[in-house]
Order: sequence, then C-alpha cells, then structure tokens
Amino acid sequence: MSGEGLTVRDLRVTFDGFTAVDGVDLDIRPGDLRFLIGPNGAGKTTLVDAVTGLVKATGSVRFGGEELLGKPVHRIARMGIGRTFQTATVFEELTVLQNLDIAAGAGRGVWTMLRRRKDVPEAVTKALETTGLTDLRDRPAGVLAHGQKQWLEIGMLLVQDVKLLLLDEPVAGMSHDEREATGELLRRVSEDHTVVVIEHDMDFMRSFARSVSVLHAGKVLSEGSVAEVQADPRVQEVYLGRASEPEPTPAAVAEEA
Repeated sequence: MSGEGLTVRDLRVTFDGFTAVDGVDLDIRPGDLRFLIGPNGAGKTTLVDAVTGLVKATGSVRFGGEELLGKPVHRIARMGIGRTFQTATVFEELTVLQNLDIAAGAGRGVWTMLRRRKDVPEAVTKALETTGLTDLRDRPAGVLAHGQKQWLEIGMLLVQDVKLLLLDEPVAGMSHDEREATGELLRRVSEDHTVVVIEHDMDFMRSFARSVSVLHAGKVLSEGSVAEVQADPRVQEVYLGRASEPEPTPAAVAEEA
C-alpha cells in the first residue's frame, strides 16, 4: 500500500460550550479504506472539518509527519489532502474533461484551460479511466447522473495529486448499481491513496470498508475490521442495531409516546 497515513491525537472541537469532537485518537495507515460511522451528531463531519482546517480544534493531526492544526485551508489542501461534501460541486456547464482540466491546472489561465486541446494531460486521462468516465469526457457535467457527478468530483481530486481523500457520504442518494460502482472505484483509488469515508449506508460499509471507526457523542466508541466492529455489543446498542431499521414516522413516535 502506498499513500500517507493520518495520525489524530486528543482531537477536540467545541462550539459555544458544546463539545462536538471529544478527545478522538485515530491511526489511519497509508492505503487504508477507513469508514467513519455513527449516529447523526456523533462528530464525523466535524472531525473531517477539523482535519481540513474548516473549524478550529485542539490536539494534534499529523499527515506525512507534518502538523495540520493551525494551518489555513489552502495550505492543508496543498499538502495533498482533498475532500468532497455531501453535494457534488462540479462546473455543470463545462464538460467532464474541462472539469478535470481545471482541477489539474490550478495555476494556468482560465482560457488556456477551457480551450479544446489535442493533447490531454496524462493525469486527466488516468482519472477518466479510474472513474470510468472516459466515454463521457465531452459531455457537460450538468447532464451526468447523480453517481457520475460524484465520480467526477473524486476524479477532480485525483488530478490534483491528492494523497488523502476525505469523502462525506459519497453514495447518498445513489442507486444500488451506482453504490457498487462507487465501492469498486474507492477500492481502485485506495491502491495508491489513503481514503476516509463518512458513511451512513451500513450495507455499503460492510461490502467495502477495510477498517471502521465508530464515533458516538464525539468519541471513538469502537474500531477494527467490519467483523470486529459489528460484533462489539456497544456498537450494536448505540448504532448498528437501529441503523437497519427504518426511520420512525412522526405518527409512530407519537403512538409510542
């Protein structure tokens, strides 16, 4: 496995007296495909926000031997850390190829990037192949299916030579086939990158996670392989046992009350 690992020690994030992340320790090895799971409000997205510099935190977050906390967002991004959000952010009027070209050429002038070129940069060609979007390269991103937009956004990270990908619920709203294709994509990407996935889809996690960290109330509740985490009675009690059940309707809640 290649890529670089992430080491988190005693990470804390507090908002107006509420502790959202409460002393989290994580060791994510190079080339891992780590899933962060847990109920809503467990601190998963806030943890990633802290790693990427979007919220202030205390403790330590080291990547490639260098401390991230205290660095501005753009400096952290330049160190090879990229993330996606729950809603894909692509340039919808531009083609798949142009989106990748812009992501790859953050220092080139906009007209240089937008003009149609005979030679496609090697990194862009590779990202098209990895994401399965080669046949759609000349299609406007706005007409892509939901899953394809997420794959394009992952491709836009790959062409920036990102070493650590932090993905926030990448399969939310996807069909079964799109979820399977996304899982296979993440496996391919993790061959030479470190990948961390915030996820609510337990079936997806069971199928594709190499390792799992369960967060609950801002703390790490359990950690290990999928089998180890699923066998942990604490996890069953606070999360996995309820996750497979449908969300209760207001009427059902009222009835229980």
